[in-house]
Amino acid sequence: MSGAENRVLVGLPRRGPPVQDRPRRVVVLGPPNTGKTSLFNRLAGTNLRVGNYPGVTVEGTSARIDLPHVGPIDLVDLPGTYSLSGRSGEERIAVDALLGRNGHALPDAVLVLCDATHLEHNLYLALQVLELSVPTLVVLNMADEATRQGVDIDLAALSERLGAPVVAVSARTGQGVDDLLPRAAGLLRAAERAAPPIAYPPAVIEAADSLDLPHRALALWALLSVEAGSEEETEDPALAARVEAARAGFDGEEDIDAAIVGARYGFIDRDLMPCVVRSRSGGRSLTDRIDAVLVHPAWGFLLFLVIMTVLFQGLFSWSDPAIGVVESLIGALADGTRAVLPDGIVEDFVADGLIAGVGSVLVFLPQILLLFLLIGLMEDSGYMARIAFLMDRIMKSVGLHGRAFVPMLSGFACAVPAVLATRTMERRRDRFLTMMVVPLTLCSARLPVYTLLIAALYPAGDQGNVPVQGLLLAGMYVFSIAVALVAAAVLGRTVLKGRNEPLLLELPPYRLPRLNTVWRMMWDRTRIFLTEAGTVILACTIILWALLAFPRMSEERAEALGPQEAAAVSLQESYGGRLGQAIEPAIAPLGFDWKIGVGLIGAFAAREVFVATMGVVYGVGGDVDETSTTLREKIRAEAHADGRPVYTPLVGFSLMVFFALACQCMSTLAAVKRETRSYRWPVFLFVYMTALAWLCSFAIYQGGRAMGLG
Repeated sequence: MSGAENRVLVGLPRRGPPVQDRPRRVVVLGPPNTGKTSLFNRLAGTNLRVGNYPGVTVEGTSARIDLPHVGPIDLVDLPGTYSLSGRSGEERIAVDALLGRNGHALPDAVLVLCDATHLEHNLYLALQVLELSVPTLVVLNMADEATRQGVDIDLAALSERLGAPVVAVSARTGQGVDDLLPRAAGLLRAAERAAPPIAYPPAVIEAADSLDLPHRALALWALLSVEAGSEEETEDPALAARVEAARAGFDGEEDIDAAIVGARYGFIDRDLMPCVVRSRSGGRSLTDRIDAVLVHPAWGFLLFLVIMTVLFQGLFSWSDPAIGVVESLIGALADGTRAVLPDGIVEDFVADGLIAGVGSVLVFLPQILLLFLLIGLMEDSGYMARIAFLMDRIMKSVGLHGRAFVPMLSGFACAVPAVLATRTMERRRDRFLTMMVVPLTLCSARLPVYTLLIAALYPAGDQGNVPVQGLLLAGMYVFSIAVALVAAAVLGRTVLKGRNEPLLLELPPYRLPRLNTVWRMMWDRTRIFLTEAGTVILACTIILWALLAFPRMSEERAEALGPQEAAAVSLQESYGGRLGQAIEPAIAPLGFDWKIGVGLIGAFAAREVFVATMGVVYGVGGDVDETSTTLREKIRAEAHADGRPVYTPLVGFSLMVFFALACQCMSTLAAVKRETRSYRWPVFLFVYMTALAWLCSFAIYQGGRAMGLG
């Protein structure tokens, strides 16, 4: 075997150094939606996010824990994978960690999770791991649900036929979890076991042995996974050539993939499934009856739109009192600062720069918390997986892979993890196409901008009993999804051509949401928002305040002009004002003035900075008393020199559409550059999204004026 191959494929079964030299390594592996991360959280005491769809874990996560009579171990949570033959980014991470490739140490033991209610599907991955002869504990999760469904599993018989210990647990309730670590300790001290007695056809064995690899399981893996000339970088061209030759010379009754997979499923059906007895049969389960409505092609989608509309209307009506409290606290803090600090540049910086800038974003924290809470409840109940199923029918028609819904769903929180979640897709074309449209989904950074404009320009109660605010916000979400799908259809037929592949998604049973899990998810997402408020937004606020505060007007000129006129002139002549006026000819056709232009400049660092910038703009140069007026009221009162209002409903709608489509997030562009390993794609993303935003905003504003709406 060549040196290159030794770097690519390890020779199993090879064990690491003794435990006294390093912590033992135990990996947790399983198909998506088997409760893998929930079990990891219980074992390690961590607070990882838990979700009911593939792609939640896209990188391995580890925790060091002490195991009695063994010492410290590194417990590693790997991304979900249905098999070891996958080619997606997340599946490759799992395979690398399990096979000890690409810098990973070989695991000393593996905990393979299976859904006890769907064993016939999940045992395939367990067989692949057991074939590697690594000490393995097969963990049947959701044992409580299996019992409720009348599923009786003979653990002793299943363990004997697999040749590995089998335990039943419920990560949700904690049932049986306390016994796992002692079993894992025994696993680390146990001798390696023989592989399951799967009867492969002689032609398969001959093809595997022709690869001259140190372990037949590795050869079977290579036959299914290594492909010469694929879109991915070939790890070992010599091995890929041998695999191609072995596949070409295969003379079995069926193709080699079907022969290998068929032999494994034959073993499952013939030897393993008799250990599973279903005491109840006939009739549809509660999940099936609910799904008859929620995944219906027409009723399911209609109910989804209704649920989203109610959710977004609730963001206004339920969080408005809390927003008022936060606004009062920030106003009181600004007043207290002005009372303590002497008049001058320091007072302006702290009160009008820091407090007004960052505070104008923090006032929307109650809405963001509520949004994450409601989405978390839908995720943990299993409903989000149904939405993925519904959306797949639409996405296939525009050339997107069904798994693209996972990053698009993540994009509603933040586009950066959404870009990372594209690793769930196998093909480069699918990943890149999804990355090019994910930033079009409405992320939480846009929420402060939308809620500010909607609350300011479409006050509640002005339209009778019609929930205009909620409908507008829901409409922006629907608009963002629709534009993303159209963009995918165009890009998928031009820049990124390719064939479609079907979505393989297992729908979980409905469950009551776990409040502690939802709370952790809500806090993790909110913490990201607060971290940005404390870093990116704060830094941008300071820069923008400096741009708007300098050059300083002389005291003599300020006295000659008077307070209000001096403030307006000072803002207009500042560096930031000059930048806004420089781009005003380009944005005036969209209905924007130069002050909005200043906000757009700041928003290209991060979208929510627009709100902070407006807080600084109107805190520095506003002609309204800052101590008694909110930013929403200042926006309503802003007028041109001739008395016309700057912000009209048409201008607000044009501005929201611009924010929906423009790529105003440097972090997203950096993530795309990292994932594509090229500057070409982030530049293309920025250019096409900004051009699309300008054209759509132009069409809306000018079309509205032509119809007499402006």
